[in-house]
Amino acid sequence: MAQIGSFIRGENGIYTGEIRTLTLRVKATIRPVERENDKAPDHRVNAGGVEFGAGWTKAARETGAEYLSLKLDDPSFPAPIYATLTQGDEGEHKLIWSR
Repeated sequence: MAQIGSFIRGENGIYTGEIRTLTLRVKATIRPVERENDKAPDHRVNAGGVEFGAGWTKAARETGAEYLSLKLDDPSFPAPIYATLTQGDEGEHKLIWSR
């Protein structure tokens, strides 16, 4: 697993940071949203005014620590990117890519 981004969570619950891959480098926000139903996402991912992802709040089985499970997608991607946003050091949140 590789870290593809880092974010800081504001007091308003909005995460701001950057997503970096070999072909992608964007400033992004992850904003909480009201859920429309049980399967709807808890968060939306935006960059440059364009929504390109969604996130669901999850809890780790062993520790109970909360994290965000994200799905990023765009027509320019060959396939969706699945990642987790977890608490890192000193208030930083790490975006970890998984396949």
